[in-house]
Amino acid sequence: MSVITHYRYIIIGSGIAGLYTALLARLHGPTLILTKGSIEDCNTQYAQGGIAASVGENDSPELHSKDTIAASSGLYNSEAVNILSTEASDRIADLIRLGVQFDTAHGALTLANEAAHSVPRILHAGGDATGQHIEMTLASVARLSNIYILENKLVTEISVEKQRARGVVAFDSTTGQTHEFSGDYIILASGGAGQLFRYTTNTSVATGDGVALAYRAGAEIVDMEFYQFHPTALRIPNAPSFLISEATRGEGATLVDQSGQSFMKRYHPLGDLAPRDIVSRAIASEMNQHAINQVWLKLTHLNPEWIITRFPNIYATCYQLGLDITKELIPVAPAAHYMMGGVRTSTWGETSVQGLFACGEVACTGVHGANRLASNSLLETVVFGKRIISRTTESMTNHVLDHASNTALALSTDTANMPDVPHLNLSTLQNHVWNGAGIIRSREGLATLKDQLIAWSTISTWPQTTESYELQNLLLVARLITEAALLREESRGAHYRIDCPNTSVKWENHITSKKP
Repeated sequence: MSVITHYRYIIIGSGIAGLYTALLARLHGPTLILTKGSIEDCNTQYAQGGIAASVGENDSPELHSKDTIAASSGLYNSEAVNILSTEASDRIADLIRLGVQFDTAHGALTLANEAAHSVPRILHAGGDATGQHIEMTLASVARLSNIYILENKLVTEISVEKQRARGVVAFDSTTGQTHEFSGDYIILASGGAGQLFRYTTNTSVATGDGVALAYRAGAEIVDMEFYQFHPTALRIPNAPSFLISEATRGEGATLVDQSGQSFMKRYHPLGDLAPRDIVSRAIASEMNQHAINQVWLKLTHLNPEWIITRFPNIYATCYQLGLDITKELIPVAPAAHYMMGGVRTSTWGETSVQGLFACGEVACTGVHGANRLASNSLLETVVFGKRIISRTTESMTNHVLDHASNTALALSTDTANMPDVPHLNLSTLQNHVWNGAGIIRSREGLATLKDQLIAWSTISTWPQTTESYELQNLLLVARLITEAALLREESRGAHYRIDCPNTSVKWENHITSKKP
């Protein structure tokens, strides 16, 4: 397939958000996917639990909306939540038509339970390999479709002319060259920024590129202080923070302390199935109280054969590390998992820059509020990806961004307390952000981190490499998170300030940042 330079759609990212949206877009004009690695390099690959949808007999969109709102800590967008729940079943049908084979039993879809869901509504594939099955299926279809796919292309700039996005500039990591592409519509589907934190469930490509690109292009960024930490990531020395799916607790696993005693009922009536922010802070509290580096997840009371069948990926990964989860407890601790803030969008995926759209983790539709309900993330990508294509193919006027009242945040330029500028690398940045803007925050810790980030931002010379571009993006995202967290003097959802432990009515709004 020959390469052209002008496209109807330019899509940045190749996870479920990018692939699904591209498969819809291809029917309406030349469509280009730009991805900085291979097409399969994305967080979707690592999504274990599944995708939420009210397709069961005892479920409804109304009940799904109620659960989503209950988990959001009050900052939800009611229109977005309603769209998510009511359009879910149609988008599941789309995925099935594209070839995704969700797990079934006796001819019916198998539905699992997860934290804060009132009924089982989580569709899964390959047991605990849902994301991998979806990604490989959509990637295969995309490669066989009339979609232009360029790998190893890191987008470094969104070109804006007369207040409209007109194209992108991309860096080729294999040749060191830059390429320019023009497009009618630019769609960000680049995922989150999990690599900002020392402990993360995210793949190495999650470096906040889309948020940084959008900010530099003049788009509004919102709710960045709300970063979700998954309660149960594998915590074994010298092993990566592999995700241990929340579905394990939905199927009966329990969190226990060093004495083997369950502790979650002390923190919340729902116990092990409490919302993620509560479980993460409870684990952090147990670790601090007892001076331990992890708690433990217990599956040993469940049928061993069933465990292996239901969670084959988790079982195999742990077994390779010398841990038999059918017989031994799993050491776990929280890790950065999901960015609930991002590029501010309407319910049609529009940003505040004409011609620029966003969907998936990089976008903030307001559907998650301050705390995402489990397994709504994969659903969000297809629901709002579909709406982007509908928006660009129908004769509709521009939609007004309809979020609640906002508090403006301009990134600080104050260098009065700026420390010396030490050498900056990824590990150093991760450690600073984990300590200053992790699960439990304080004014002092955030202020110290802010000054350090400002100091690093004064670096004027950067090498032209993929790693350097990623580090610059992460640094900008770190500033957006830190300064929003410092401004929000309350605790709400995933944002917890030990010096402001209560939720405040006066902070029932959104913090929005925009490049001056």
